[in-house]
Amino acid sequence: MKKSLKDKLSDKLVDAFINNKIISSIPNKFTKKLTEADKFRKLCESKVKDEIIGFKAGGTGISLMKKLNEKEPFVASVFKKNLIKSGKKVKINKYTLGIEVEVCYLIKKSFFSSKGKITNKNVNKFISHMAPCIEVVGYRQKRKGITSFGDLCSDFGGNIKFLIGLKKKYKKINIGNLKSNISNEKARQSVDGNTNAVYINPLNSLKFILNKVKKDKVSLDKNFYVFTGSTVGVVPIIKKGIYIGKIDKLGSVKAIIN
Repeated sequence: MKKSLKDKLSDKLVDAFINNKIISSIPNKFTKKLTEADKFRKLCESKVKDEIIGFKAGGTGISLMKKLNEKEPFVASVFKKNLIKSGKKVKINKYTLGIEVEVCYLIKKSFFSSKGKITNKNVNKFISHMAPCIEVVGYRQKRKGITSFGDLCSDFGGNIKFLIGLKKKYKKINIGNLKSNISNEKARQSVDGNTNAVYINPLNSLKFILNKVKKDKVSLDKNFYVFTGSTVGVVPIIKKGIYIGKIDKLGSVKAIIN
């Protein structure tokens, strides 16, 4: 049976994902609308043999959402190959968009057997640990900038790498108003942020992701990570070297960009 264009393009993007290649830009008809981009994302993800270790949200900044006329963030799976320890090296290319510092949660696998919607009342019982993390974001295709959330969603959520700092056992803190920062001392670059930039509160992002995972009937057999979105926006990488991300009360995390 002859493969459709969508199928062929997904094969190319999956190959780029696995082998760290850059391909020609995916046509807008598969990426512009978030509903179509989400279908394309799921098709690509279904072809990756690597283990899914969690899920990420993107586009959690309200101002960006309004600017691009989007109604909600997007979600993507995160694969084992894209999660590395704090302090490790991350290779970038000219289609890398930037670097972010985020709140990350480790969620208990009991979530998958839970009934009903995840709400403010029940979300806490599923959280095992929390940590600061860095995400390097960008494309595997010849594409620059962000014209819609679909651009990123369709390309494995725009995820290049995640690096996680020291995990702390979960306890209730004022997670919706913590100062954050990402900096590169050699580049004299320092950008301040706040966890309130993440869908007003990272817990809102967490609930959004978990309910989307439920809706999509995804299930894993172990505890998993949820990456909630940037506290600092997408910060351009102006110089290679060490980037340090910090979030008050959570700690710090480091990436070596090369």
